[in-house]
Amino acid sequence: MPNYRRASIKGGVFFFTVVLEDRSSHLLLEQIERLKASYRLACERLPFETIAICILPDHLHAIWALPEDDADYPMRWSMIKSSFSRGLKTLTQSRSLVTKREKGIWQRRYWEHAIRNETDLERHIDYIHFNPVKHGHVSRVADWPHSSFHRFVERGWLAPDWGGDIKATAGSYGE
Repeated sequence: MPNYRRASIKGGVFFFTVVLEDRSSHLLLEQIERLKASYRLACERLPFETIAICILPDHLHAIWALPEDDADYPMRWSMIKSSFSRGLKTLTQSRSLVTKREKGIWQRRYWEHAIRNETDLERHIDYIHFNPVKHGHVSRVADWPHSSFHRFVERGWLAPDWGGDIKATAGSYGE
């Protein structure tokens, strides 16, 4: 069995991708209030700052800054995932899932990346905000409601038309 090692950096800044087991599901949007409540609860119990976030139908991306004396983001994700799953119908009853007290809603693992510098942070924030366009959910970043993009615009950090309009740039160019 592989021994997965995660970066342990107290006060670190991390980019995450967390995915549902069923990639065709829209559960995160169908249960957006449940997800927000689970997220808030985890943040109240083990504080962290959300720098950027985007929730899509089957996965989410987030960048967190942890407190100076804390590197325990795995516990925070465990709290969010378990709180969200509690009360939802079990999707599968495999012996392995029952043993691990899982419902088959989330993929067991998630992607994390320790942000190295300001350029790396900006690149990951851009990736998060452009993700709904990348996946074809909207043609403009501003049209996706479940993103910190709107907070960035309110604070003057990004222009309202940041990312352009994919419809306006689509087409055949050249001969």
